[in-house]
Amino acid sequence: MDTSSHANADPAELAKFSDLAHRWWDPESEFAPLHQINPLRLDWINTLAQLKDKHVLDVGCGGGILTDAMARLGAHTLGIDLATKSLKVAQLHALEAQTPNVQYREVSVEALAAERPASFDVVTCMEMLEHVPDPSSIVHACAKLVKPGGWVFFSTLNRNPKSFLFAIVGAEYVLNMLPRGTHEYAKFIRPSELARDCRDAGLDWQHTRGMEYNPFTRRYWLSADTRVNYLVATQKAL
Repeated sequence: MDTSSHANADPAELAKFSDLAHRWWDPESEFAPLHQINPLRLDWINTLAQLKDKHVLDVGCGGGILTDAMARLGAHTLGIDLATKSLKVAQLHALEAQTPNVQYREVSVEALAAERPASFDVVTCMEMLEHVPDPSSIVHACAKLVKPGGWVFFSTLNRNPKSFLFAIVGAEYVLNMLPRGTHEYAKFIRPSELARDCRDAGLDWQHTRGMEYNPFTRRYWLSADTRVNYLVATQKAL
């Protein structure tokens, strides 16, 4: 276990997800939205980065929903997180499901970047940046970990009145899709802010997609509307 970079992790956030760890792989649990959006984000990532036979790092992997799926597409995947219980759930699921080519480590992304710079073809960091004290540090570490020309993918929440209404009021209090307190509005990140961090880290902003949800049909889809959830594809400069 790495303890050298715990400064960029909120203990309350780690505890929050650890307390729910046993429910990660229950598609009817608090993590149902992650199970529902996973095929969308997986297909988008795979279309751009062609995951088969690539060395992939999933930062803030939690219980391994995306990590496992990328491995099943033929990638050699490593999932990292600082929530011990969530990682144990991910490891157990990989054993039970006999998922090939997947490993998990309890290590910060900053520490791994110092240990293994330019080691991965693809780095994913999904639904994590809005949960840490210093998201720019995460962006820079991801950039350090990816090979020149490699892909780095982020997803997070925009900061504006619509995102507050949909992601917090709607999702946590009206529809009860997520536990109350899952998100803190002040930590949401505008695309312009993430673009600045990517630029400073040597990542070229290539593609952006928004993710929308219809509460009546319970269907998610990717669109051009980035006002609430959005995904970003970047490439490290050669």
